[in-house]
Amino acid sequence: MLAKTYGCAVHGVEARKITVEVNVGQGLRFHMSGLPDTAVKESEHRVESAIKQFGFFMPREKTVVNLAPADIRKEGSAYDLAIALCILQASGQIETSLLEEFVIMGELALDGSLRPIKGVLPIAIQTRKEGYKGFILPKDNAREAAIVDELDVYGVASLKEAVDFLEQKISIEPLHVDTRQIFSTQVSDYDTDFSDVQGQENIKRAMEIAAAGGHNVIMIGPPGAGKTMLAKRLPTILPPLTLHEALETTKIHSVAGKVGRDTALIATRPFRAPHHTISDVALVGGGGNPQPGEISLAHNGVLFLDELPEFKRTVLEVMRQPMEDRKVTISRAKVSLDYPANFMLVASMNPCPCGYYNHPEKECVCGPGVVQRYLSKVSGPLLDRIDLHVEVVPVSFDEMTARRKVETSAEIRERVVQARLIQSDRFHDQKSIYCNAMMPSNMVKEICEINEAGKSLLKTAMERLGLSARAYDRILKVSRTIADLAGSAEIKTEHLAEAIQYRSLDREGWAG
Repeated sequence: MLAKTYGCAVHGVEARKITVEVNVGQGLRFHMSGLPDTAVKESEHRVESAIKQFGFFMPREKTVVNLAPADIRKEGSAYDLAIALCILQASGQIETSLLEEFVIMGELALDGSLRPIKGVLPIAIQTRKEGYKGFILPKDNAREAAIVDELDVYGVASLKEAVDFLEQKISIEPLHVDTRQIFSTQVSDYDTDFSDVQGQENIKRAMEIAAAGGHNVIMIGPPGAGKTMLAKRLPTILPPLTLHEALETTKIHSVAGKVGRDTALIATRPFRAPHHTISDVALVGGGGNPQPGEISLAHNGVLFLDELPEFKRTVLEVMRQPMEDRKVTISRAKVSLDYPANFMLVASMNPCPCGYYNHPEKECVCGPGVVQRYLSKVSGPLLDRIDLHVEVVPVSFDEMTARRKVETSAEIRERVVQARLIQSDRFHDQKSIYCNAMMPSNMVKEICEINEAGKSLLKTAMERLGLSARAYDRILKVSRTIADLAGSAEIKTEHLAEAIQYRSLDREGWAG
C-alpha cells in the first residue's frame, strides 16, 4: 500500500517542497531513496522505537521510503514525523485522508515525543505559497511558524497526538500569532542604553554618525576604556527594523536554529560578537551541511569584532567581498547558496600589544617597531572599508562620578532616523543604495560637493596629517552624513573638519 505526504528541504534561506512517499509490499528489508544523508537514513531506528511506544508495529514486509525529487540531497532529522505517519498509513495501522493535505515536519525522540527542528520559518512561508491546508510540526516550533499570516499551524507534542489529529479523534486549534502586535511591542526592546555611559561624548558622537550613515567603525584604545560597552549599545540607536527586515532576519536565525522556543519574531537589530578564535567558515558560513555564518546572523544589525588584530588574517580577509556585495555565496559542486549579509562592522583594538601606546597616564613598554607590526596585522584593504577610526581614551574619575543628565538611546535615535530619511530621499531611485556609506566613488563626486574653502581645508589636512588617498572618499562620505545630521544641504567646513578627525589610522607616523 502506498502513502504520501509533504515536507520541505531548506537551501540557503529558502525552502523547497519535498514529497515523502512510503510503499509497504511484498519482500523484506527497509529501503530509503532520494539522496538522504546519514541523519535521514538513521530515521529508521528513531521511527521504529517511536511507533512501538504507542502500540503500533514496524512492518516486516519490504518498506520503501522515497524522498522526491530524488536529485536533491536531504539533510537532517526533520523528516522523521512524516516518514513515521506514512509508514503507519501504508501498513494499514491508521486510516486518514488528510496526510496529503498538510506539510509535516518534526524530529522523533525514541519515546515518540517531538523535538524542535531548524528552518521552520522558511518552511512555513513555502507551505503557504504551495496552498496546503496547514503545517503540522513540533509544539516548540509552533510560535515561530505562526508569524506567517493565512497559514494554519498545528503544534503537536508527540507522534500519538499527530496520529489522533489526522484520524480526527482529537481537535487541535491552529495557533495564530498577531505578528504586527509582537513587532510593535518588541521593536525597541533593548537591554542596554546609551544613558548608562558616563563621559565618552566624542565616542558617542562618532557612534551616532556611524549609525546615521551606515558607516563601519573601528575604535582604538587601551583596555578598560569602554570600547565593548559602547559597541553593544550601537544597535539601540540604529533605525528600528521594518517588519520586512524583521522577517528576513528571523528567517536566517531560523535556518541556523537560533530562534528560541518562546520567540516568534526577532524584532530588534541583531548584535553578534564572535570570539577571535573563530574559523573563516564559522564567520562567513558554509561547512559540510551549509549553514549561515556570523556575518549572516548579523544581517540588518551589527557585527562586533573585539581585539581585531588577534583574529587570523585569513578570517578577516574573507569578509572583504561580503562587505561589498552585502551577501555571502557558498558554492558547492551541485548547488550554490546565497545568504544575506548586510551588516555594520564595528571593530575594536588596543593600540599595541601592551595596550598603553598613547595613553595619557600609563607608559607603553613595547619595543621599537612593535606597535607598527601589531597594527599591520589588520590589512589595508580591510581598513579601506572602515570609514571611521576613533581613538578612545579612559574616562576620568570625575566623569564617572558626575551626576549630570546623559542622553538616552531614544533621543540619539531620533536624530539618526531623521538623517536616514534625508538619505532615503536622496537615493530613492537607487535599488541597492540607501545610506551614505554605500555610495560608489562616482556618486561621491556628485553628491559630496564641497566649496573652495572646504577643498582648501581638505588639501591642507591631507598634506599636514599625511592622510592616504583612500581617506579622501571616506572623509567626504562621513562629512555628508554629518551634514545630514545637522540638516544641512551643503557640506560646510565644520562638517569636513569633524570628519577629518575620524581618520586616525591613516595618519603618517601615528604608530611611530
